[in-house]
Amino acid sequence: EVQVVESGGGSVRPGESLKIHCTASGLPGSPNLGYCMAWFRQSPGKEREEVAHVDSEGVISREVWTEGRFSLSREEGAPNTLTLEINNTKTDDSAVYYCAAGPAAYTRRYTPYCPSYTYWGQGIQVTVSS
Repeated sequence: EVQVVESGGGSVRPGESLKIHCTASGLPGSPNLGYCMAWFRQSPGKEREEVAHVDSEGVISREVWTEGRFSLSREEGAPNTLTLEINNTKTDDSAVYYCAAGPAAYTRRYTPYCPSYTYWGQGIQVTVSS
């Protein structure tokens, strides 16, 4: 059974830092089959948006708007984990954050990319409020 589980989150004041964690287990074919993992978020009344992802070779890609405040990391030796740290939080960061995993695809030159995400967590609430 595939499980994608988020943890951490909660409430912080603007300017504080926060970490949220994700662990994926039971991914079919893993570890031989490479997986991408990503964090998305969705605020009330807004569409879900990607925050950042890591491909099957550990290369991290972040949306431009995350520059300087969001960082992504994985546990050493644990490719199916993903931690998102948000620094200098803002009220606009309040959202439900979702972790997702999906099989990596490869170009003809065997460069991995992340076309879609098959497995999703339940989401975890992050609230930034004074």
